[in-house]
Amino acid sequence: MDITKYYWNEGEKPLDCIKTDGGFFSIFRRVACIGDSLSSGEMESLDEAGNRGYHDMFEYSWGQYMARAAGVEVLNFSRGGMTAEEYCKSFAEANGFWDPKLACQCYIIALGVNDILGRKMPLGSTDDICLEDPEKNADTFAGWYGKIIQRYKQIAPKAKFFLEGFPRVRHYIDKCVAVTDLFYKFSEFFENTYTIDLFRYAPEHDEKFAKTFYLGGHLNAMGYKLTGLQIMSYIDFIIRKNPEDFAQVAFTPADGPHNVQYKW
Repeated sequence: MDITKYYWNEGEKPLDCIKTDGGFFSIFRRVACIGDSLSSGEMESLDEAGNRGYHDMFEYSWGQYMARAAGVEVLNFSRGGMTAEEYCKSFAEANGFWDPKLACQCYIIALGVNDILGRKMPLGSTDDICLEDPEKNADTFAGWYGKIIQRYKQIAPKAKFFLEGFPRVRHYIDKCVAVTDLFYKFSEFFENTYTIDLFRYAPEHDEKFAKTFYLGGHLNAMGYKLTGLQIMSYIDFIIRKNPEDFAQVAFTPADGPHNVQYKW
């Protein structure tokens, strides 16, 4: 057995080693994917009259590909067109996603496309987050996104949070960089929070990529499968690089005793 494959090795980049079985991502027993159409397996149809249809097909979402590959329960807290603001104001409450019975060990948040590119909401910064009272967060993307993290930290204080940045798309490079850099700052601002930097480490969504993995303006089944491989491989990388952060995952919600810990 080559044990070095299970350690983080100096110089290794997040997607150098693709895990088809989830790798150490599978230490989590229940995971929530919070996102928009790209987290919902949305398929784009086109009829004979040229009318487009949009269909959230959750079994094709990258989260469910991960669930099947890694043997993990994955909950889709997502819907096409979702924004961080709508999630906080109505969507999560209406669908019971704040229910402590659905507490997870791991939350993957993949929002921002509709907020920043669609609605052109101000990006904001960590200065827009009130740690004492999330209701006082500013009306910016950072403020609403931060509120999501804060609400779930109240529900699952020991959970891990992974913030999915935008992949590299030539049409909005500046937005990709700005959003990903904000998430890095969130990772420093909030405990147990990590950035999935698809802009710097995942393949560019260029013409060949789109021809292979897109269906209209969204991904196809292969594209969602590829995204699932990237996300769980990236999380495996983060765990291997920071094993001390994940040693007590069994004491987080969704498994085992939740009010104990190992005192180092």
